[in-house]
Amino acid sequence: MAPRSPSRTHYDVLEVAPTASLAEIRRAYREKSKLYHPDTTTLPLAIAREEFHRLNEAYAVLSNPEQRQWYDLQLRLRLQSKQASPMGIGSSHRRPQESGRSTAMLSEDRPLSPGELFALFILGMTFVGCLVLAVIVGLSQQGQEWILQIVSYISELG
Repeated sequence: MAPRSPSRTHYDVLEVAPTASLAEIRRAYREKSKLYHPDTTTLPLAIAREEFHRLNEAYAVLSNPEQRQWYDLQLRLRLQSKQASPMGIGSSHRRPQESGRSTAMLSEDRPLSPGELFALFILGMTFVGCLVLAVIVGLSQQGQEWILQIVSYISELG
């Protein structure tokens, strides 16, 4: 079993190359899962559970093409930041965020769903309605003839 280190990647967990195909990743996952499954291993239960969890997380990311692409990008950026500051100056000492199902995606990674578009439309209409209401209330302080003019203008438009 490889020692746990912050620089251990999902590829290291599965012992595959970053260029490995999906079939190679699946094969490596099946072999490793037999070794680390808590029900079938000879390792202590706590270690087996931790390794099996890490193995499942690595497989979940690397078997999904979109998540794998995002993870590879994170690895490249991490490598570039280490090369830019080899002595650790200016680099963060926090543990890099694990990639997985909870990883937030950037807006350019996927199109908005119809539900999200509808929510944005409702939000925009609410904003416009609030602006109109604020203008009406503000004008009501200056005289009611302004309100009547605006209401008549709006009714003529409709």
